[in-house]
This record gives sequence, structure tokens and C-alpha cells, in this order.
Amino acid sequence: MNLVIDHFVHLDNKALVKDGRPSLTGALPVYTAEEVYRIMQYNYPKFFKMDLLCKWAWLGAEALLTNGDSYLYNGIDKTKIGVVLSTASGCLDVDRKYLETTGSIASPALFVYTLPNIMLGEICIRHGFKGEQSCMVSGNFNTEETFFWVNDLLQNRGMEACLCGWVEAVGDKHDVCLFWVRKNNKGTTFSAANLQQLYDI
Repeated sequence: MNLVIDHFVHLDNKALVKDGRPSLTGALPVYTAEEVYRIMQYNYPKFFKMDLLCKWAWLGAEALLTNGDSYLYNGIDKTKIGVVLSTASGCLDVDRKYLETTGSIASPALFVYTLPNIMLGEICIRHGFKGEQSCMVSGNFNTEETFFWVNDLLQNRGMEACLCGWVEAVGDKHDVCLFWVRKNNKGTTFSAANLQQLYDI
């Protein structure tokens, strides 16, 4: 059984593109995560409590995994769905805000978001994923490293599908590129080169 990239989504300051087709374009540099959430008509009140990194990761995952009225993972055992994400700045945005609160009373609401892997937790809570998870910090989207870990999960660790990719969000800049990888005989071959090619679209 081959590993294939079934679907991908890229959300940055220019557009939201799913499988190579624009889903949302326009003046994205002035859109906040909350505005994109409302434009896409999502309904998940907990979204508004998340930090910046989690919000953009959540939006990317929601755009990727939604398939009409269903989800890409329907029919797959959720204990066999992995998540592998990487980021450069991690939770730097909320770290700064949390540090400001330590002068008086440190904010527990901010503290919970001072680890970059919390974005995986928010996605897994939303979709019920219970498989292996990994969060990596690197200067840019390292497709070779992502390929290595996702390939290992699917080939050797019992996972059937994996949400993977890159999430970067600081200030008014965001760059989210996520992929749905699974075992199948049809689709774009899962490789580091193909991850990079789709990211560059």
C-alpha cells in the first residue's frame, strides 16, 4: 500500500488554497483569525479562547479536513490518526503576553498556551484524534524531517492516516500549510519533494 497526499491546504496572507484551488482570496493581510473563522462560518465557541498559533492551526485543519458535510477521516479509527506539525516561532506571541502578566498575577488562561504543541491538542480535541503526535520547532518548513516522522508513523507505528505540515503565526503574519496523508494506491505520492512542491504553490 502506497502513502499518498490526499489533500492539502495553504493559508497565508494572500489566500486560502485547498488542493490548488482558492477557497478564500482578497485582502487577507487585514483579516484576523477571527474574521476568517466568521467568513468560513465555523461554529466552535472554544476557538475564541485559543492563542494566535492555535487559532491559525485550527483554521487550517478545519479547512483541510472538512469535505462537504463530512470529514476526510470518516471511517478511520481515530486511535490510528497521527498529527505531526512544525513551527518556527511557536507560541512566542502568547509568551510575550504571559510575561507581561507575571509582573502582577500570572495568567493561567495564557499559561496553558505557552507550549507550541498545544495546537496539536486543540486540533485533536476538536476532531477526536488519539494517535501519535509530534511537534517540531525549526527555522522553516523542513519537509525532509516531516516526511521522516510521518512515514515512520504510517509504515511502522500502526497509524492509518496523518495530518501534518507547517504552522507559523506571529503578529499579523501567518503561514499554514497542512497535508492529509494516508495509505492508498491513488493520489500524489507522499515524499519530501512533493510536500515542498505543494507548499510552494
